[in-house]
Amino acid sequence: MGLSPKQIVAELDRYIIGQSEAKRAVAIALRNRYRRSQLPDGIRDEITPKNIILQGPTGVGKTEIARRLAKLVKAPFVKVEATKFTEVGYVGRDVESMIRDLVEVSIRLVKDEKLAEVEAVSREVAERKIIDVLTQSRKKKNPDTAESALRGAVTAELKEGRLDNHMLEIEVRDEPRPMEIIPGSGAEINLGSIFGGMMPEKKKKRKLTVKEALKLLILEESEKRIDSDGINEEAIRRAEQQGIIFIDEIDKIASAGGSGKGGPDVSREGVQRDILPIVEGSTVMTKYGALKTDYILFIASGAFHVASVHDLIPELQGRFPIRVELKSLTAEDFFRIFTVPENAITKQYKAMMAVDSIDLDFEEEAIRELARIAELENDTSEDIGARRLHTIMESLLEDLSFNASGDHPMVTVKIDKAYVEEHLNQQVRRHDLKKYIL
Repeated sequence: MGLSPKQIVAELDRYIIGQSEAKRAVAIALRNRYRRSQLPDGIRDEITPKNIILQGPTGVGKTEIARRLAKLVKAPFVKVEATKFTEVGYVGRDVESMIRDLVEVSIRLVKDEKLAEVEAVSREVAERKIIDVLTQSRKKKNPDTAESALRGAVTAELKEGRLDNHMLEIEVRDEPRPMEIIPGSGAEINLGSIFGGMMPEKKKKRKLTVKEALKLLILEESEKRIDSDGINEEAIRRAEQQGIIFIDEIDKIASAGGSGKGGPDVSREGVQRDILPIVEGSTVMTKYGALKTDYILFIASGAFHVASVHDLIPELQGRFPIRVELKSLTAEDFFRIFTVPENAITKQYKAMMAVDSIDLDFEEEAIRELARIAELENDTSEDIGARRLHTIMESLLEDLSFNASGDHPMVTVKIDKAYVEEHLNQQVRRHDLKKYIL
């Protein structure tokens, strides 16, 4: 049973603050996909996803909503930028590359699942190989000791992790490197896979720690136990039925104020027309087989400061029936972003500074002041949403980060309102943090 829309929103709330309207829209789109999968074939084939346009300033959570959504249901997900594509016939990336990228992600996703299924068996075989090598090595040094006793000792030490950093020489598979057909094109050819079983498997000796050797041998054994053709078929199916493609900066390929005559607008409209058949539903050839794009969920996003959604070509607008506007973030939103999510920024910096024996203790008043400064900065200079928080935190902790070395016992540094005012007063006066913006 798939997650209900309420459950999806609750999961997204763990990582993303606010934007309830956008969360509801993507949750319904995801649930509709599950509903479709439960229908008989005839009806199911007629139902296509309702694609979404997320409209709002940068840094308010558009990409994060789509990425977390895909992670939630283990769906193949790629983010592409519309501005990276060029019309067919020009030098640059063609729009079909987004489908090829999606298939690659899907292959990795399915392969990782299949490897996990056989890992326990593969680990046993890999451990046995390492125990054999280490037992033989010890037998040479202690010829009078019974092999069973040596084997027992090695096994116990291996299980307890006491041999992790011990060096050993072991035979591993020698994988031939794929060669690029045209340098820089990304298209590769692997001679080993072409000749398959006609050529004997090459081995090479490598000196590794036991921990590294174990990891390598587990992977080697696992790959023997999985069906590559089956993985490719499942990956294509999953990309077709569950794939999510996030097209960012779609407003940058819209012609402000309608289509212009000549100049860059012609090329922009050309990219839109190239994207159209993929969103409408077409078949794209990949190196793993043909893929139908009819049931992929497309989520487009853009700030739409200059152009509007209506400046996109009408056919493309029609393929994105759901429009959601995301709001700019307020000081209260920033305070919650600093404190509520499981990956909150304050928790991240606290963990990083603890590596150098500094325990950051953030007081609520200090965080509220940081949130106020973030809102002020976004109002008086470019609105970059929650990305501003990293800028402010880097500025706040710059001296501390630079001087920290970790060669002392753990010390607590209290971050209160006075600390914030002392370290950020210059920026507050100037409303200028531009030197920290990447």
